[in-house]
Amino acid sequence: MNLSAKLDELQRGDRHLETTVALCEIRTQLQELTKSVESCQSEVSEVKRDMVAIKHELDTVQQVKEEIEELREYVDRLEEHTHRRKLRLLEQGLTFFLTYSIFSAVLGMLQFGYNTGVINAPEKNIENFMKDVYKDRYGEDISEEFIQQLYSVAVSIFAIGGMLGGFSGGWMANRFGRKGGLLLNNVLGISGACLMGFTKVSHSYEMLFLGRFIIGVNCGLNTSLVPMYISEIAPLNLRGGLGTVNQLAVTVGLLLSQVLGIEQILGTNEGWPILLGLAICPAILQLILLPVCPESPRYLLITKQWEEEARKALRRLRASGSVDEDIEEMRAEERAQQSESHISTMELICSPTLRPPLIIGIVMQLSQQFSGINAVFYYSTSLFMSSGLTEESAKFATIGIGAIMVVMTLVSIPLMDRTGRRTLHLYGLGGMFIFSIFITISFLIKEFFGYVQEMIDWMSYLSVVATLGFVVFFAVGPGSIPWMITAELFSQGPRPSAMAIAVLVNWMANFVVGIGFPSMKTALENYTFLPFSVFLAIFWIFTYKKVPETKNKTFEEILALFRHNNGSEDGDNGNDNNTGNSTSTADIEISQYDSNATRPKVQ
Repeated sequence: MNLSAKLDELQRGDRHLETTVALCEIRTQLQELTKSVESCQSEVSEVKRDMVAIKHELDTVQQVKEEIEELREYVDRLEEHTHRRKLRLLEQGLTFFLTYSIFSAVLGMLQFGYNTGVINAPEKNIENFMKDVYKDRYGEDISEEFIQQLYSVAVSIFAIGGMLGGFSGGWMANRFGRKGGLLLNNVLGISGACLMGFTKVSHSYEMLFLGRFIIGVNCGLNTSLVPMYISEIAPLNLRGGLGTVNQLAVTVGLLLSQVLGIEQILGTNEGWPILLGLAICPAILQLILLPVCPESPRYLLITKQWEEEARKALRRLRASGSVDEDIEEMRAEERAQQSESHISTMELICSPTLRPPLIIGIVMQLSQQFSGINAVFYYSTSLFMSSGLTEESAKFATIGIGAIMVVMTLVSIPLMDRTGRRTLHLYGLGGMFIFSIFITISFLIKEFFGYVQEMIDWMSYLSVVATLGFVVFFAVGPGSIPWMITAELFSQGPRPSAMAIAVLVNWMANFVVGIGFPSMKTALENYTFLPFSVFLAIFWIFTYKKVPETKNKTFEEILALFRHNNGSEDGDNGNDNNTGNSTSTADIEISQYDSNATRPKVQ
């Protein structure tokens, strides 16, 4: 019995121990569960905070979305407004006072054309004068080689003065304004004309050199200031045609110098000083007419910040009291070029955005001078003589070439704003390339088949047709477009510096052709035109690949082409409709929206 009781007591002790162990285990598990619950509560709190942050971010995203919708609506309204404004600009026409202002300004380009051609006709008369002066001074005859050198100085010093004047054009335009610069420039024109006119009376050919240099500076300034002034006062839809008036004035000046230089008029020993001195007439006429004209509205508004004066000038030019569209277009240009205002020549060259249009402007100027047009004028008399004309008749036929240039330039005026600058330039370069090959062929036929009379007659007609065709295509494209497109490719700030560089390059190329052509003719003989053919092919390819169409585009739209690095794509697709593309203008306005954080009103 005692043993059974003890066994029962031990079993009860074991159960108590197991219960204690179990309770300890339960207590441990409860503690772990408590910690787990506390951890869950902490995580729940974090989740709640995350939920609040997410809700805040969703509210912010919704707010941004609403802002984006508002901005999109604003851009749509802005594009529609810009489209309407551009349509109104394209409806502007040619007024009497605009015509008067352009006529007054292009007298400077007529001066350039006249003085370019006036020295050629009286060559023998001027050489005889130099011989007489030299013999009176030194008591001996001058050698033919030295007299040729003196005459070459009289011809080439004009281009040296043109380089100086062309490069100074940008400074002159900013310092005195476009109109003010043209007025002051006439002082040089009058001085140079007087020096040339009194050369024979003073019995000094040094006075002729000085007069040619001064009139060269005058013409260099004209080639920079006149296209700039015309491009800035012309309405958007007439800018191309009115820009062609520059080349029209040049061709008229050349024709006048050719006509007045014949022996029956002033091409004599007594008349040549008057022929040279007549350069005073365009300068005096411009001094009389130009003061009535207004200064460039763009110069007044953007450079000088004189809005009321700009409005007055626009009212006179447009013959309308409503000039808000023009003012808005200028303000858009001003905003587009704020970072480039008052840009120097070195800044222009170093700017990644402005370097492409600068290269285009330079190559366009080179395409004019290296096209071979001066060589055609050099050969024209001999080509016409080979076709059976007498020497005197051949000279009159050469004058006829000048007349054809005038007529074809007139024809190209309405085409400029219909067909486009790029397209016309491509047609002009392509036609000149083809006819330059024909001219070379005619030279080779003359050399290898000169003993066959029928072949000589056929070659003569080919020479005449090729020469006329070459001149016609020059007048259509390369004759006028380089002068206007440089002014179109740049906004108000860099435009003067760009014009100065482009005009300097034009005059330098003119000088190189004048100096190098005689040597090239001696070296290449019948193949003289082949280098020009190569140049024309290169310029055609460059124009096709790189030059954008500027027809009916505002200045800020053209700037946006290069700013977004898509100038070449626009060049490949150069055609443009009458209203153009207003997206670039909207982009410019959006940048203003972002920087100012306030939205300008769109009517």
